[in-house]
Amino acid sequence: MIGYLNGKILSAKPTKILLDVNGVGYLVNISINTFEKITGKESASLFIHMSVKEDSITLFGFSEESEKEMFELLISVNGIGPKIALSILSGIKTDELKRAIQSADYSRIIAVPGIGRKTAERLVLELRSKVEMISEEGGIEIPFNIKNEAVAALTTLGYNSKLAEKVVRDILVEEPNSALEDLIKKSLSILNR
Repeated sequence: MIGYLNGKILSAKPTKILLDVNGVGYLVNISINTFEKITGKESASLFIHMSVKEDSITLFGFSEESEKEMFELLISVNGIGPKIALSILSGIKTDELKRAIQSADYSRIIAVPGIGRKTAERLVLELRSKVEMISEEGGIEIPFNIKNEAVAALTTLGYNSKLAEKVVRDILVEEPNSALEDLIKKSLSILNR
């Protein structure tokens, strides 16, 4: 069973990476969040989930152990396979998904492409008590409501929600104590470059 790979990146796309580990090339499916973390690097270290079926062996890689843990929780839910779970983790950060499940924030979960109301309800029902076990990414606690309010304000102004979310998240990682007004101003200056 493969649980971890560390090697040279031969090629990387937003959903797949080809990793050379001591002369053996591993094709690993990744989330967009993991892709963002490895972009521009020559090598990568990934926590691996190995899916074995009758006709295939598929590897799923994650830059953070918490993202792998969330992936494994997602695929434990009836009706959610590895591809849908990877899609969910590409559309929402692990910590944000954890908080959305805990607070039954259906609108945030449904905002992920391919996820409907029934799937969101099933996620909350089955995972609400289990997501407690997942550790926070990087130890940075981002104020959930400030981030959401800033993204909502930017999308109301006509900016793409995914782009707005990325810009706001990047600012909050650098300056976690930003006030809402400052956060929106800084986001606008970045988006209008």
